[in-house]
Parts: sequence; structure tokens; C-alpha cells
Amino acid sequence: MLLHFPSPSSLYNITSRTKLLANFIGGKSRVLSPFTISSSPSTDRLVQNVGFKDFLHSSSSRGPFRPSLNFVHTSSRISVPGNQGNVSSTSFRDKNKIIPPSDPPSVADINLLYNFFDRSTNLVVLTGAGISTECGIPDYRSPNGAYSSGFKPITHQEFLRSSRARRRYWARSYAGWRRFTAAQPGASHLALASLEKVGRISLMVTQNVDRLHHRAGSNPLELHGTVYSVICIDCGFSFSRNLFQDQLQDLNPKWAAAIESLDYGNPGSDKSFGMKQRPDGDIEIDEKFWEEDFHIPTCKKCNGVLKPDVVFFGDNVPKDRADKALEAAKGCDAFLVLGSSVMTMSAYRLVRAAHEAGAATAIVNVGVTRVDDFVPMRINARLGEILPRVIDVGSLAIPAL
Repeated sequence: MLLHFPSPSSLYNITSRTKLLANFIGGKSRVLSPFTISSSPSTDRLVQNVGFKDFLHSSSSRGPFRPSLNFVHTSSRISVPGNQGNVSSTSFRDKNKIIPPSDPPSVADINLLYNFFDRSTNLVVLTGAGISTECGIPDYRSPNGAYSSGFKPITHQEFLRSSRARRRYWARSYAGWRRFTAAQPGASHLALASLEKVGRISLMVTQNVDRLHHRAGSNPLELHGTVYSVICIDCGFSFSRNLFQDQLQDLNPKWAAAIESLDYGNPGSDKSFGMKQRPDGDIEIDEKFWEEDFHIPTCKKCNGVLKPDVVFFGDNVPKDRADKALEAAKGCDAFLVLGSSVMTMSAYRLVRAAHEAGAATAIVNVGVTRVDDFVPMRINARLGEILPRVIDVGSLAIPAL
């Protein structure tokens, strides 16, 4: 591999593009060791699948595949309109407790992902929990995920059959809501939103329920629903989660003070209802409090049972939503998985359908995935480190012709 250091004029152009990206996400930027690659054997080793290689070399108005790169890193403070407060993005070091470890993305990897975006004309993107761990929201299956600390998510069947399980769920969810909503979209959310706006992404499908994509400016298909809505399982009436939080507070006035005590007082005391903040961001609550003292509102239309409008483990994705995602997967020319281990069947069937329909498929994730055996392009990297650099490589931020 030959490294060519840029001329002063090249550095000026790189810096200018970096400033444009930084202005989009509201921050400052710095240039790190820009260079171009004249040859990249590692790129060819990574692209073994003939069909995928043809995809990268396919004819287009932008010319043949060129493994060249102006390598730029941006460092930014992110402020999103409409959020409470002015919370800036947190550095990776501050989130090491929940972000899986990963080496920085290589130049070859950045080139591969750039060309994957550049060659597609009908790209579907599937995002998973890995895109939100960098914002402070734990995933389940990574080495530092919620499962590693003994957490077991509630199942659909358990929620339906047990009023005790519902009280436990809503007590913990009510207590953790303020912390959950304080999470801000990361650099990867903003990068994807910018690619959507210029037509580089035809459809984004997300497994996440946190609405961080929306707050970054995207409008994805929410495969598993969202915790920002509450729905009645009896009559189907739905309404805002914030309104439901107010109803919970009215029914449980002592809990608001207890949550304040959790933040500023003595965690684990009776004053805080025995609540303790877990390292993964979840809340532990002494059973005697949520079992006896926590009250849940019922549906104002039919007095039925209320649940978050999400697909719990053991439940099925609504048919219209599943059909729309599957149709897009079968009709795209490229399918990209970002931050997902693809362990759920709802995600797996989309990747499989795209692959079997002849689309180019690729994954960017930290750790193994369920589809590693048939997806030809696999990049192990943190999304917040690779996506902003991919955007700055060339003309991805320019609307496709």
C-alpha cells in the first residue's frame, strides 16, 4: 500500500469539506492524517463474493470503483432542536461501560463502505441497538449489554397474563424515563439523516424504539414500534407516552420525590423506594415498593390494559409493518445492516430476503451476527467512528442524479 501525503491545496479542500459536515452537526472539526491510497490489497481480500465485487465495479455516472480516500475525522458537539436542555454528545470513553470494544475503522473498511453507498441506487438500511449504545442506551447481546448484567426483558406473554409483572415493568420504566429521554442522537444518526435527505437511502428500517433517528431528522420504519407511544391491548386506543407519564405521576405522587432522591439523595433507601441505578442505565426497585405502592392507569376509552407500543419478545411484528419492510428488502439493489446482531427473526428474514433477491448485502457491527455466513461484506467498527468519515470521502452528501 502506497501512501501519498496531500498537497497544501488538497488539505484545503479536505478541511473545507470537513467544516461543511461539522456545520451540519453544529460543531468544530479537525483533520487527522489525510492521505490517498493508490492500491489496497486488503480491500480485494475483504470482497471475496463475485456478485458483490461486480456491484462495486458496476457502471455508474461516478465511474468505476476507485479505492481512494481523503481521510477526515470530525469532533463535534451535537445539539438537537426540541430536546429538553442542551445536552452535548458524550465521548466514547464516557460510554465504555456499555459500548463493545472495537479497533478504529481501517482505511480499507471506510473505502468499502463508501463505495457500497456510492454504487447503490435503491438502498435499504436496517439499524439495531448498536447505533444507540454510543448514545448511552444499552443493547442486549454485546459483551457489555443488558444481558451481561443479568437483565431479562419482559415477554409479551408475561406482560399480558400477570398484573404483578405489569406493575414491575411500569414502575421501572417510569423511574428510568427521564434518563432514557435524555439520550441524544449521535454522529451516526446525523450522518444517516444527511444521507437520507440527499437521496442516498431509499428506506431506513430500525429495530430501535428510542426515536433517536427521528430526533436526528430521519423518518424510519419502526419495525418494533416505539416507547414514545402507549396503546390499549383491548381496544387499540393509543396516546403519547409523556401524557401517560403524567397520569402515572398523578396516581403515584410519592414516586416523583423518590426519583429525585435517586438522583440527589441516598440510593437504595426507603426515601428512594429502594431504587438503585444499575451500571447499564436500568433501574432496580425494591420489590415491596412496586408490588404494593405503584398504581397503573387504565385505558380512558374502555378501562383496558395499557402497554408501550412496542413488540415485546414473544410477540409478532404487525403484518402491515412487516410486509412493507419485506417488500423493500426484496426490491432493493443493496441492503446494509448497521449495529445489529440480526438475532431476531424479524430482522433475519429481511437480510435473507434481500440476499436471495440478488441485492448486495453488507454489515457494520461490533461482534458476530446471525448472518455472517452468507453476507459477503462484514466490517467490525463503531458506527459513530466510521459513518462520518465515509460521508467525507467523496460526493455522498451531494444529491444523487
